[in-house]
Amino acid sequence: MTVKEKISLFPHSPGVYRYYDAEGNVIYVGKAKDLHKRVAQYFVSPDRLTRKTAIMVSKIADAQYSVVDSEADALLLENNLIKQYKPKYNILLKDSKTYPWICVSADEFPRVYLTRRMVRDGSRYFGPYSSVMHARNLLELFTELYPLRSCTLKITSDAIMKKKFRPCLDFHIGRCKGCCVGGISAKEYNGNIEDIVRLLKGGGREMIRHLKEQMTEAAERLDFEAAEEYRKKMVSLEKHYSKSLIVNTVIGSVDVFSLVFDSNEAYGNFMRLKDGAVIQSLNLGFRMNIEEDRAEVLGIFLAEIQSKFGALSGEVIVPFKPDVEIAGVEFRIPMKGDKLALLELSLKNAKEMRFNSLKQKEHTDPDEFRRKVLEELQTALGMKELPVHIECFDNSNISGTNPVASCVVFRDGVPSKKDYRHFNVKTVVGPNDFASMKEIVNRRYSRMLREAPDDLPQLIVIDGGKGQLGCAYEALYELGIADRLTVVGLAKRFEEIIRVGDPHPLFLDRNSQALKVMQHIRDEAHRFGITHHRNLRSKAQIRSALREIKGVGEKTEQRLILHYGSVSRIAAASVDDLSGMVGAELARRIHDELNS
Repeated sequence: MTVKEKISLFPHSPGVYRYYDAEGNVIYVGKAKDLHKRVAQYFVSPDRLTRKTAIMVSKIADAQYSVVDSEADALLLENNLIKQYKPKYNILLKDSKTYPWICVSADEFPRVYLTRRMVRDGSRYFGPYSSVMHARNLLELFTELYPLRSCTLKITSDAIMKKKFRPCLDFHIGRCKGCCVGGISAKEYNGNIEDIVRLLKGGGREMIRHLKEQMTEAAERLDFEAAEEYRKKMVSLEKHYSKSLIVNTVIGSVDVFSLVFDSNEAYGNFMRLKDGAVIQSLNLGFRMNIEEDRAEVLGIFLAEIQSKFGALSGEVIVPFKPDVEIAGVEFRIPMKGDKLALLELSLKNAKEMRFNSLKQKEHTDPDEFRRKVLEELQTALGMKELPVHIECFDNSNISGTNPVASCVVFRDGVPSKKDYRHFNVKTVVGPNDFASMKEIVNRRYSRMLREAPDDLPQLIVIDGGKGQLGCAYEALYELGIADRLTVVGLAKRFEEIIRVGDPHPLFLDRNSQALKVMQHIRDEAHRFGITHHRNLRSKAQIRSALREIKGVGEKTEQRLILHYGSVSRIAAASVDDLSGMVGAELARRIHDELNS
């Protein structure tokens, strides 16, 4: 039986399907509300498939399915099978195994410590925490509130009775009650542990209210020492929660998901809130091997969080609807208010993960990093082609003297200094930046069209505002190439990008690598132009200093400069030295004039 014949028998039920290659390896796992309809899409209209999906379909040698009761069950089964088989064409999850957890051990006198390994020995784990600093701050809070043991001894009631242990330094300085020597009962110690567990589950606000009640009751019965202990714990908790991320206590318990997409990768952030406080936050990365849509990626993200933390909250805030419905869960897309602020906060975390991933690639895979940056720039400017060849122009003049322009070239996101060019403005009189820009752009690309028409840049950046950009575009239009490339202006004041015909400037994220590339090429053009202009001014000053002396002409000036190297050295030379080159009378005149 062929694959097409086999899938024609798939039921119209929710479930999970698996594709196998000729060697019997699972190459793809997918879920579906209707197995028959979903799987048939791969074979009924092959011309509508994307390139990567078509390649996968060409390798399918067999197909199997598993029917489940609901779409939510299909989501979880798909997640488990992907982890089991690691199919070639599925989204690859960049797991958070290195993120820390807070562990409450299963001992008679439990330990509370930070770990990156989960051991199924009955211990309770809370997290994971994407911020190690946050996890350590929690441990410091617990130590401040309760005298917990920090040792790794196997403390039992039997061992205490047999006096197997000696108290350590923590006991002597008051940081531990000495459970190893019977200084605190198992009941009291474990009562403290349960308080810590409540805090880790997000019951901080409730615990503050409880401590306040206990403090009041102790004060009413004149037990002021106990009241002071309760007050200290309450103050420590309030201090911690004032530093914690409190959004709005009326929000209640919600889960928040956000995703940032970048080519074939996605970066997601999950936050869980209880009583308005973020009690869990996790970043995950996804690598997409075929062109999955956003809703499908979000569905996989939801399944992964369910597998890690159990059932989702009754309300889940998302940027868009996932491709799955879960019983008892309402997906909400906020448009304003505190819940939109929550989603934006989660999105900020996802963007930060993307940024850090990109920065890491800058060192580990610089070619891939530069390609990602150029793709980001292409998307930001709405370009049809990847800007692998960028050129930037800048004018430079002071009160109209020595007007020059510079053109710098970036190839594959890095400077190509051998392609840099200087231009002396020839046809413009006076300080006219607009006309100068038009002349330079016209000269640059009219020559390029004659000598290297296939090497035109995909992106031209003009250092300036609407005036310079308009003149540059006019020159390109007259050359007939305005529609073949993208030209934008980059204004210095607010770093806004100006586009031809668009009255509204474009503002890129200040931390985006795309903006940094634009700033880099603009600053490079400015540096290159200023250096050339400074050299011209220096030559003009040398010329005026010697030419103002009666009897010094162009040839005499050149001969002296070539011999001495600079005007200052000519001025320092003696009359006798100069006489050997220009004669005694002129030598004395030059010496006197330059030293007057």
